[in-house]
Amino acid sequence: METPANEVFRDSIGTINEDGKRNWIFPKKPSGPFWEKRKLVSYVLLAFLFASPFIKINGNQFLMFNVLERRFNIFGFPFWPQDFHLFVISMIIIVIFITLFTVGFGRIFCGWLCPQTIFMEMVFRRIEFWIDGDRNKQRKLAKQKWDGEKIRKRVLKWFIFLVISFLIANVFLAYLISGDKLIKYIVEGPFKHLGTLIPLIIFTGVFYFVFAWFREQVCIIACPYGRLQGVLLDTKSIVVAYDHKRGEGENGRKSFRKNEDREALGHGDCIDCFQCVHVCPTGIDIRNGTQLECVNCTACIDECDTIMEKINLPKGLIRYASEENIEKKTKFKLTARMKGYIAVLVILTGILIGMLALRNDVEANILRLPGQLYEQKSETIISNVYTYKLVNKTSEDIENISFKIRNMEGEVKLVSNSDNLVLKSQDIAEGTLFIELNKTDLSGDKNKLTIDIYSHNKLIETTSIGFLGPRSYN
Repeated sequence: METPANEVFRDSIGTINEDGKRNWIFPKKPSGPFWEKRKLVSYVLLAFLFASPFIKINGNQFLMFNVLERRFNIFGFPFWPQDFHLFVISMIIIVIFITLFTVGFGRIFCGWLCPQTIFMEMVFRRIEFWIDGDRNKQRKLAKQKWDGEKIRKRVLKWFIFLVISFLIANVFLAYLISGDKLIKYIVEGPFKHLGTLIPLIIFTGVFYFVFAWFREQVCIIACPYGRLQGVLLDTKSIVVAYDHKRGEGENGRKSFRKNEDREALGHGDCIDCFQCVHVCPTGIDIRNGTQLECVNCTACIDECDTIMEKINLPKGLIRYASEENIEKKTKFKLTARMKGYIAVLVILTGILIGMLALRNDVEANILRLPGQLYEQKSETIISNVYTYKLVNKTSEDIENISFKIRNMEGEVKLVSNSDNLVLKSQDIAEGTLFIELNKTDLSGDKNKLTIDIYSHNKLIETTSIGFLGPRSYN
């Protein structure tokens, strides 16, 4: 069955031509109220992105994702490997929130909040407008032979892109290894830390490739979030939409002619100027309806409103609206699916808050040394050897740590050269200890003990262990 001409967009994307080759997008420079608001939001988010690795709350980096050491800080809360369940719940909450937002308001995250869009449209694309000019000048320059002007502009643009990519790679690295380490490595010199310099160069290359060449293909081909639109959006979702009932009229769209009575002729308000297509950063025609490539950037809304204003027609031909709003004039309201997501989000958030409130600042793990049986120190004393691991999740050192057996007489002996065990801030202390108990206090070969851990006689953690003793024969 042959595909109708106006449905061809469903079988291909705007960035690929009929030969299957890359169709380079040269979007028009956007302007308008939404563009100004997006710039303001982008400035705030860029400042947040570059500052977060260097902001500290109670000594903890505001945001850190140290995958190698499995240490994460989210909004100043440190998450260790022992807190992995909390980290998982946090990620699930973020995913559900984005899903809820998408169900209600479409892909607005992509156009307003996504780092890829912000860097591409608000940094790299604006540099391109500054050096190469607007859409028509960029198209002309692309076809132009490699003369002095083209070489000068290309070298300048590529050099600036490379510098910014290097800067982004450094910030990205700060999120992985911490801002303090990054500054330390810079001060000491990059060649003293080749293990860090090489990944930094690789990241720089990746970012340069993405923003200088791959560009909008990330949103169309690589980003998994864009694929979720097909299952998350419905007729009630608010998206950037073209009012086809108003734009097409009874006899379709038609080019504008001065003093023509379009309503009497049955033509809609769309004058087929293609400005909404020219300004689109992914090269789609929004008049074809909601499409996978649309990132809800609102550039087409601003451009269409400008055209409508010039020809004295009402704004809003392209606007934030749902399909039901366009078809039936119904207002936005929470659907059963959205209420379900909200309920799950509230429950998980409550669970996370409760777990964070109950989480200890110190975590202890005491295990009996594998393969070791008990040792009889004398006729009445039985000894077991253990390894201990203490995790300090706070930003302060914990001193004078001691171990005591609860509700039983016995002695805990640390295998240490110092009488004062200190647990450094955000660090792990490991070692070996012996527990000695009176044989008469044991009830058979397997016993359960509760060990209290103190700092300056203040209880900071409690853990349970098993204790081996002689088997009793009654």
